[in-house]
Amino acid sequence: MDKKHDLSAMLLRIEKSSMHDGEGLRTVVFLKGCNLRCLWCSTPESQNAEVEMGFDAERCRDCGACTDSCPKQALGRSKDWRIVMDRDRCCQCLRCRDICPYQALFYYGRKVGVAEVQNEVLKDAVFYFHSGGGITVSGGEPLLQADFVAELFKRCKGHGINTALETSFCLPWDRAVKVLPYLDTLFVDLKHSDSVSHEQITGVKNDAVLANIILADKSAEPFDIIMRLPLIPALNDDEINLRKTAALAASLTKLKYLEILPYHRLGCGTYAKLGREYVLSELPTPSRAYIEQKCEVIRSSQPNLEVRC
Repeated sequence: MDKKHDLSAMLLRIEKSSMHDGEGLRTVVFLKGCNLRCLWCSTPESQNAEVEMGFDAERCRDCGACTDSCPKQALGRSKDWRIVMDRDRCCQCLRCRDICPYQALFYYGRKVGVAEVQNEVLKDAVFYFHSGGGITVSGGEPLLQADFVAELFKRCKGHGINTALETSFCLPWDRAVKVLPYLDTLFVDLKHSDSVSHEQITGVKNDAVLANIILADKSAEPFDIIMRLPLIPALNDDEINLRKTAALAASLTKLKYLEILPYHRLGCGTYAKLGREYVLSELPTPSRAYIEQKCEVIRSSQPNLEVRC
């Protein structure tokens, strides 16, 4: 069997009719697995490259059906008789999910083949053509599954569908080059311009990110670059970082614009469902005035740079 026709990937989910991940109406394919651990990550369920169990304590009615079904005794009761999960014991057999009458147990992620995802994307082809939209592959970090992404994009381009990729670019360049020939728009995040600070807030240095941005800009492939800065108060919003980020963006010949992504707290509840602590739980959502102030710093440092906030 041709390996390209047998490619699979760990899928998190597919969202339809998105208007925030590229031009027009888009189908967004979220792949699971990421090599960064950003402190503010709004999709913690996308980090682990394996299937993960989620537990919604608000749905649970403590009926005990799940504890009786678990072959590894990963589910038990606390002192106040509430259901608790020992994730280290869980073998991902999913019996507890299937037997729970309240849908309090569920899982994140499943293996999919290229053809399955392609067929799902093609269902909305008419909407892409009328709106100027297409497919966006996001994550997690989609380039960890670069062969799958490249084959999916190749098939979509064969149907005239616009393609976009959202990446942190924090991996070897040879992953990226597999995808670029089939790419229309590259969305790349720069979490921090300083490598030490980048490591402090994401767990990894930014050397590969900066190198890959330059290599992508020099690529002969005709795609646009949209650089993004997730704006996180007290972590990367200082004037030095804003100006350095703006300078790099302004130097790119393929750049369409620099997009500012304001911090939000939409993923907070997911941490609890994964049994994890959200370390920025005390950080409030910034005001519109704060965002405009930071954007003005960028605009004043690079007047010819298009900045979208």
